[in-house]
Amino acid sequence: LAPEGLRTVADFPDFDANGDAEALYNAMKGFGSDKEAILDLVTSRSNGQRQEIRSAYKSLYGKYISTWIRIISISLFIRYIYFTEQSCLYKRLGAGTDEKCLIEILASRTNQQIHDLVAAYNDAYGRDIEQDIIGDTSGHFKKMLVVLLQGTREDDGVVHEEVIEEDAQALFAAGEEQWGTDESIFIMLLGNRSVTHLQLVFDEYQKIAEKSIEDSIKSELSGDFERLMLAVVQCIRSRPMFFAKRLYKSMKGLGTADNTLIRIMISRSEIDMLDIRECFRLRYEKSLHNMIQDDTSGEYKRTLLKLCGGDDDIAGEFFPEAAQIAYKMWEISAMTKVQLRGTVHPISDFDPGSDAQDLRKAMKGFGTDEDTIIEIVAKRSNEQRQEIRHVFKSILGRGAGTDEHALIEILVTRSNQEIQDMCAAYKKAFKKNLEDAIRSDTSGHFCRILVSLAQGARDEGPADMGRAEEDAQALADACNAESDEMMDKFMSILCTRSFPHLRRVFQEFVRCSNKDIEQIIKKEMSGDIKNAMYAIVRSVKNQPSYLADRLYKAMKGLGTDDRALIRIMVSRSEIDLFNIRKEFKDTHDTSLHDFIQVEALVVSVALLVSRWHRPWSV
Repeated sequence: LAPEGLRTVADFPDFDANGDAEALYNAMKGFGSDKEAILDLVTSRSNGQRQEIRSAYKSLYGKYISTWIRIISISLFIRYIYFTEQSCLYKRLGAGTDEKCLIEILASRTNQQIHDLVAAYNDAYGRDIEQDIIGDTSGHFKKMLVVLLQGTREDDGVVHEEVIEEDAQALFAAGEEQWGTDESIFIMLLGNRSVTHLQLVFDEYQKIAEKSIEDSIKSELSGDFERLMLAVVQCIRSRPMFFAKRLYKSMKGLGTADNTLIRIMISRSEIDMLDIRECFRLRYEKSLHNMIQDDTSGEYKRTLLKLCGGDDDIAGEFFPEAAQIAYKMWEISAMTKVQLRGTVHPISDFDPGSDAQDLRKAMKGFGTDEDTIIEIVAKRSNEQRQEIRHVFKSILGRGAGTDEHALIEILVTRSNQEIQDMCAAYKKAFKKNLEDAIRSDTSGHFCRILVSLAQGARDEGPADMGRAEEDAQALADACNAESDEMMDKFMSILCTRSFPHLRRVFQEFVRCSNKDIEQIIKKEMSGDIKNAMYAIVRSVKNQPSYLADRLYKAMKGLGTDDRALIRIMVSRSEIDLFNIRKEFKDTHDTSLHDFIQVEALVVSVALLVSRWHRPWSV
């Protein structure tokens, strides 16, 4: 059982099983039912207490309580090991296996929970779960499931310090270092070593491979086996974060995966729901409470909200596990060496005059030759498109412009050299300084932030650990200062320090304040100032992820922010669009390609005629 502070459901004091059974009977008899009373009672009793109420109810009234209560409350009265694992697995095995359910359960449970699951499965169905899994799965996926089903992972405290580096090297040699993959090494190590030991192995692996173990698994494995191994790694790093991701995916998009949502909310409410809530907010910038509120309704929603236990959008400090996760996330961000990869490269035998003429023909007269437009503009580098533009401009001319979101995105994500080139191009095109234009169109702290960024003078060196600790403490102290003083301190650090240094600053900020820098910005700032500071933090943490989020927001909901979509797709296609695609898929569980498919023609036509071509986008 989890420590009292991490659960949202615990033993109810002065518990009386017979009294609760009688209260439930009274709430359900006659016409209608007192739904609020039922939900208040069943969600404020622990799983063990609910089983006692269930038995008492049958003794008092000679019937099962499940006759009266809807499915969500029924599930609370059934032993959660049956509801979350055994019943789920039995439904899935044989009649079309739900691999995601299998993966979630076997990757996330402790040895004892797995032993209880095996016994409960046999008790309910008179069958051996291992034999059912063997009969319904195959290959390396089957082998890893069987290993996990033994429930023989080493205890968390067991660390073999003498073989940490050796294990990391073995994983590297089994995958990245050779042609093909030796899956047996991954199965043996990830299926048997302790959680604590593997966390140290993953750190060592990062140093050897210069990439995370997750990225290696994605590049070396595939299918259900890849998804299972990723789930195992995610649970080793942090079970609360793993479940936060599962909850998010159960509710995002059209419809709700009710079985997943119910299973996790019930099974984790007495274990680590507070940490799951914090991890949810940390990753998705929205509280679990609010997402449940938006995605469900009726008694179902009220029950889930009670299990959730509170709204973290109004919370401040981290819960213990979440603080460790936040600190580790910044550490991983600081250690990771990301190889940026574009998707567009210059073509050979380039002829801008011929391309310009072909484009003109494709767009004149009745209809449009979309295939020709796409073929040309999507397969030329930015420099080549500029040459086409100069030729094309003699035929068609276009204007320029921008907005605050574009200003923030561009100034935050560009390097010093890119910003300096942009300023020079802006002056050449419009005969005035970019800084003067910013001052005339913006004001206050927001203006000062943009002007600071537009200098293109951000530090470019590595992190200075001593200074990082000082900067982190200065930011923590500023959180308690007056608004103007807080803004001055945040701006002086966030707008001038190098990104590697800021990663360490934000990591140390967690240690010295036990708070999340992103949440502080969202809570204490507003408007364009908040957007600018938040963009800096997101870019420091993971710039491809920030830009993937910008793309998602440009397309979701009614209508499309065509300018943002075009600007990012075009400007990043030669830099890191491959990385952005990966982050988009990881976060939103769908490919960027599928998401923008309906916008393909808009993007292609606009590449030459839209405002991104002006110096703002250099």
